[in-house]
Amino acid sequence: MPPFVPRSLPCREVELDLVTSLLQRDSDFVVTGVPGIGRRSLIREAAKQVGCRCLEIDFLRCRNAGQFLRFLADAITQAFAEPDELTKIQAWSLNQPLTLDQTLASQARLVWPTNPGKEWPLFEGLLALPQYLAEWLNCQVVIVFHNFLHIRSWDRRGKWETYLRQEIQQQNRVSYALIATVAEPWMLASQLPVIALAPLADPELRPWITQSMAAAGLTFEAESQALELYLSYVQGHLKDAIALAQRIWLDCAALATHSPTGLIQAHQVHSSMLTLVQDISVTFEALLLLLPPTQARVLESLALDPTDSPQASAYIKKHQLSRGGGLQGALNSLEQKGLIYGPQFSYRIALPLLNFWLKQRLR
Repeated sequence: MPPFVPRSLPCREVELDLVTSLLQRDSDFVVTGVPGIGRRSLIREAAKQVGCRCLEIDFLRCRNAGQFLRFLADAITQAFAEPDELTKIQAWSLNQPLTLDQTLASQARLVWPTNPGKEWPLFEGLLALPQYLAEWLNCQVVIVFHNFLHIRSWDRRGKWETYLRQEIQQQNRVSYALIATVAEPWMLASQLPVIALAPLADPELRPWITQSMAAAGLTFEAESQALELYLSYVQGHLKDAIALAQRIWLDCAALATHSPTGLIQAHQVHSSMLTLVQDISVTFEALLLLLPPTQARVLESLALDPTDSPQASAYIKKHQLSRGGGLQGALNSLEQKGLIYGPQFSYRIALPLLNFWLKQRLR
């Protein structure tokens, strides 16, 4: 396992207990938070503790109904890959318009003739298969839908989404976990439990990073405030915290012959942060170019001048932002994309590495 990738989810004991309990009760639920905050890791860890089979589908990768069926079928054969399980799937497929192909050396695969416009019977059958297998094995299954809203990019009439919503409410032994940035009104109206992952507080993150560095033979030098600088850079965001920790470790390893003490000083934390964001700057540039100009302007303003009141007249005038609905629409869209937090976290930029890069770029 790469350095600083935790074997279990750190600092999320309360949320982990909640999701574990929901899976044990065969409940459906929503996990919200910004990208990289630990949503999928939370569900995977809970499924592991319960002994629950986990199927994951990212709708952002599905450009049409056929691709969705392909991902769903592959997720099923990956989760149920034992010989006796594949035999059961093969027996089930005899009454379906598909077959189980076991000629591939890597993995058995459900296959069917390509027939655009005729996917619906396949959809109904594949969605019922996890329930069938769960009953046979006397186990629980969780189907994780990531970026669920993107189904609307090809499901124009909402037929597939409506059916999935119904199945979320009806199936037993199969739990549905929806991963979202913020909960949609229909999720709340359906009374789905919502587990919201907030950024970790410094006292929560500090023990994990100090123990992880100690395991690698490194220590933050107290006098230089290196640990405080690290925490201020990562802002409670687990994925970025891991990325910066790995970069510091690599940089310290490269300097070991010159500084064998294992002490991490503040200037090293800063230097590692600079090289890390430089390495991924192309990604950030592309992200900024893809944003509508109004949203890009708001994001840059929040990076340079953080505020909990971007709608204030003085702030709008200072940064030449659009007034009224245009500004609020940009804020809502950036929150939906997981690029900023909403008012509960003072509208700050949600991705610390992006925030640091924007500051460096604009100054």
